[in-house]
Amino acid sequence: MIQAIIGALLIGLVLSMLGSGGSILTVPVLLYLIGMQPELAIASSLCIVGAISVVSSIGFIKQKKVSWPHVFLFGLPGMAGTYIGAWASTFFNSDIQLKVFVVLMLVGAVMMWRNQSGRCKAGTKLNIVKILTQGLAVGVVTGFVGVGGGFLIVPALVLLGGIEMWLAIGTSLLIISMNSLIGFVKYYSLLSDKGLQFDWSVIGIMIAGGLVGSMAGQWVSQYVPKAILQKVFAVFLVLMAIFIFIKSVI
Repeated sequence: MIQAIIGALLIGLVLSMLGSGGSILTVPVLLYLIGMQPELAIASSLCIVGAISVVSSIGFIKQKKVSWPHVFLFGLPGMAGTYIGAWASTFFNSDIQLKVFVVLMLVGAVMMWRNQSGRCKAGTKLNIVKILTQGLAVGVVTGFVGVGGGFLIVPALVLLGGIEMWLAIGTSLLIISMNSLIGFVKYYSLLSDKGLQFDWSVIGIMIAGGLVGSMAGQWVSQYVPKAILQKVFAVFLVLMAIFIFIKSVI
């Protein structure tokens, strides 16, 4: 459980500093440190990341670092997509979900390394159709493999939405909260019908640890350049993807 708490602290730290990446850490922590079944780990991840994200977003809201039009433009179709993704997961076994998860980790690593390292430039014309479409697509991914999708949301907000990085992070946290909430509700219904039970004590501990990590992350982010953090996290994602592939897929 100590390892799980450390993992939760790291999840909160990453989410508050980058506006993404927390859910990519949560599933491995629940799978390999807690020993949850894959289906429950994916569903529980949505609950944990959603709770951490919504609380972490409060500070950004108070500082007016949230773009509400983008929250709704991206978040509402994202919620619909998440519901669809969670429903679609019932037609695939957990091995398929983990394979998709590994691929997404590698995609996330590339995007962290390249798109968010200073190459994203705001000020472009708002592309509403593309934002709505990508919001839906990210939602489907969220529901299918239990990730918040922040590593896709942040660059989309900057490149398609035309907003600054500092504004995209707070906006991303709220969108992650919306997607994760609807995804967890759907998974809870599906898994409860199968007779599977959630470990609420573990979920509660992970949320609490994540919130502490989130507060620490907001403090640390004032002193450490985000570009450096993103590159370090990108390397970490690749290593985690290799580990999960060897552990669960091969």
